[in-house]
Amino acid sequence: MLRFSDLILRAAAALAAVAFVSMASAPAAAQAPAPPKKAPVAAKPVAAKFDAAPCLACHQPIKAFHDEGKHKGVACSSCHQGLDNHLANASTRPRTVTDPAACGTCHQLQFQSMYTMNWEKTARKEKSLATGPSPNPAFDKLMMPHGFTREHNEPRSHAFALYDQVVIDRAFGGRFQNKEGWQFLTQPGGNFKIWTYLEDQYPGEDHKAFKPGTAAAANPVCMSCKTQDHILDWAYLGDPVPGAKWSRTSKVTEFVKDVNHSLNCFFCHDPHSAKPRVVRDGLIQALTRPEKDTLWHQDARAAKIDVKDLGVRGYTRKIAMLSRYDMNLQCGQCHVEYNCNPGTDPTTGKPIGMADARTNHFPFKAVDDIGKHYADLKFGDFRHGITGALLWKGQHPDVEVFYNSKHQKAGVECSSCHMPKMKDQKTGKTYTSHWQTSPKHYVQETCLTCHSSWTKTQANYAIDSLKNRFEGKKRKAEFWLTRLVDKFEESKNLGVDEAVLNQAREKHAAAHINWEWWTAANGAGFHNPEQATASLNKSMVISQEGIKILDDAMAARRKGLFGAAAPAAPAAAPAPPAAPAEKK
Repeated sequence: MLRFSDLILRAAAALAAVAFVSMASAPAAAQAPAPPKKAPVAAKPVAAKFDAAPCLACHQPIKAFHDEGKHKGVACSSCHQGLDNHLANASTRPRTVTDPAACGTCHQLQFQSMYTMNWEKTARKEKSLATGPSPNPAFDKLMMPHGFTREHNEPRSHAFALYDQVVIDRAFGGRFQNKEGWQFLTQPGGNFKIWTYLEDQYPGEDHKAFKPGTAAAANPVCMSCKTQDHILDWAYLGDPVPGAKWSRTSKVTEFVKDVNHSLNCFFCHDPHSAKPRVVRDGLIQALTRPEKDTLWHQDARAAKIDVKDLGVRGYTRKIAMLSRYDMNLQCGQCHVEYNCNPGTDPTTGKPIGMADARTNHFPFKAVDDIGKHYADLKFGDFRHGITGALLWKGQHPDVEVFYNSKHQKAGVECSSCHMPKMKDQKTGKTYTSHWQTSPKHYVQETCLTCHSSWTKTQANYAIDSLKNRFEGKKRKAEFWLTRLVDKFEESKNLGVDEAVLNQAREKHAAAHINWEWWTAANGAGFHNPEQATASLNKSMVISQEGIKILDDAMAARRKGLFGAAAPAAPAAAPAPPAAPAEKK
């Protein structure tokens, strides 16, 4: 039987198990970090008897959690304010505290460690930088005109997840700015409210791009993995139904001003029973699809789920309780590929708006199955600005990549590498670190627990070597994809038939998936290097097939334009000179 403290620690690990590997070397101080000394945690409350019967008389779905859970001695007023008024008048709703600090009053080591600052992960670092995962000019050419070409940054930490989403150039058109300007970047990681620092420079205006180089692509669904402050005011799948304050179709500029906290503890911890759960409705819908077609359904060791309807307020809300802590599900609430935006129906060409439930959808499938899944769903993300192909835009399929990898088959979970067990330097107490970071910061507590014959240097060397192989394959895939795009321009200028262009567009879409999947994923070269190599090689081959289609069509077109005698092929280039002997 697990102790309650162990249950809490394991559940908490899922909250922030970031499925990416930072390739930057950690400073000595970053190895096995101690919790920060100054963390915004209130004093631990004194235990007191509390009669929950008046609350549970009405909140029957909560009663089972409460009666069986380890939090049954915690007063309802610890997380719900204004109960006296609510008990006197049921129509007067209490305020539910969504601040992670409420959990931090008791679980201080976990709470404090979550906000350890990683000064190596700088803010606003675009993936398309020359040193980034998908550098320009390839990225912008291959993704044009998608909003991610406005700004597409590497992740920092869960502490900044909501803030970074609000200020990014592709989200709100530049309307929300920090009151302190760039000085805010010196803010250490911490549990802060975003509206303490942000202001709306265009109050009362519609949602649009206000500044050059920005876009207004944010919507309520895309913010649901950054925060769940809205959890009680959101119907299942974000359906716009009577009684629910927010929905998929809500004005996102109003919605965002109603949220404050990044990555709430209750994503993965049921606050009443202290048992593991998931709350993302798109994931719950995927796990309960009658087709039983997800990676989770194929995993014999996966946790079982028990879906609960908590629609006390007149509309359906669902959570899924887990039979055990399962990081593929709990981290998979966010670290996955999912639909969270409008799109286009490929069969009709008509736009798909946020009123359509397909805009909140989790495939939860591997890279080889994702293209067919979206074809069956009849959903495309965007049309490429040069080729006109209807393409897919990935989010961050980290969990899908990890499934069926060597580490996953060996029983390793996200928390094994990203949130290991640590020992408090003051008390000697063991706890689960909530600093969601690269295992290179935790080599002794992660890699070397299994690879006991290695040194830290050897572990880091292995990680970096895997990255090198992965990055090389991505660069080759990008070369052939950009070559294919360039051939489209040439073909259209030459008047190649639309039917032929459509054949090449199909090749473009397939090759794009097998490249974009890996630029969107975090740490993919380490999580599943075999799958990454196979998929990126596949992208190269498909691009080459598309190029041949266009080359053949252009040759035929030139022959028709210029007569039977096609222009002579250029003379072969002379062989390059032999490389000079290496100096000793």
